[in-house]
Amino acid sequence: MMMGPAEIATLIPHEGAMSLLSGIWAWDANAISCVASSHQNPANPLRRGGRLHAVCGIEYASQAMAAHGRLAGGIDRRPRAGYLVSVRELVCHVAYLDDLADDIVVDAEKLSGDGMSVIYNFRLGCGDRELLRGRAAVMLDADKA
Repeated sequence: MMMGPAEIATLIPHEGAMSLLSGIWAWDANAISCVASSHQNPANPLRRGGRLHAVCGIEYASQAMAAHGRLAGGIDRRPRAGYLVSVRELVCHVAYLDDLADDIVVDAEKLSGDGMSVIYNFRLGCGDRELLRGRAAVMLDADKA
């Protein structure tokens, strides 16, 4: 059964319009698959000049990673904050996300991590089309380190 926005809100530190994921389809110890439709919302808080640039997909992936950390048991509580410390091997195949008529699928695969930091590969797609992909490192509750 797919998890919806209310359940996702309990997993990630984002609130309101900044909670970008619409659902979580599947997850296991190593990966998560989510769906998002917020790219179609003209009030999306990441839009600039009425457009949603493809690099904003990194935030969608970051939220999927945060949800995965809670669901897979690697993080025992909802973190106050996660800090994106690096993105590598980013490839964008589109310039913007707001002109996509269908939902975006957000996939993230955990490569390594502990209670303070994690590294994931991520991919965003729409239908059979890859929109962007890359690798991200995130530090959790970095102010405590």
